[in-house]
Amino acid sequence: MPPQKGSPAVDIFTMLEESTEKAVEKPNQKTVRQELLANTKCKDLYPEGTITVNRHTCVGIQCKLCIKACPTNALYWTNNGIGITEDLCIHCQACVLCCMVDDCIRVTRKREDGKIETFSKPKDVKTLNDRINSEKRFQRIKDLYESPEDYYRKHGLSKQEK
Repeated sequence: MPPQKGSPAVDIFTMLEESTEKAVEKPNQKTVRQELLANTKCKDLYPEGTITVNRHTCVGIQCKLCIKACPTNALYWTNNGIGITEDLCIHCQACVLCCMVDDCIRVTRKREDGKIETFSKPKDVKTLNDRINSEKRFQRIKDLYESPEDYYRKHGLSKQEK
């Protein structure tokens, strides 16, 4: 319908410009991740990290163990192999521990203290966990006892029994 005489002309370009200015901002990546993980009831201990699957060595169609092990369903099967939803991955080690092929799945994550950890074999995961647990045990002992002499005094040991 043509504009009537005396009615103001409508500038469609101005309207488009105004509507884009009023557009809703995209949600923050961190917010999206929190919303997705809220349904899984998994703690997000390592929010920064990456996960990659080597499609040349993956035998996912035969085993799909990593998909079954993933607590957040970040891994899924596609026509081309294992697919990854990065926002759901909590970098927890489960997929690497279950994978029957070494160096197939590589996980890199950043700890709260800034340390970056990378692992792609079950042996790497075990070594990493042993190191972390040893550091925690050492810190607990250090918090309880000021010196070795304090330990001996507290437990009634003499220098000969050491």
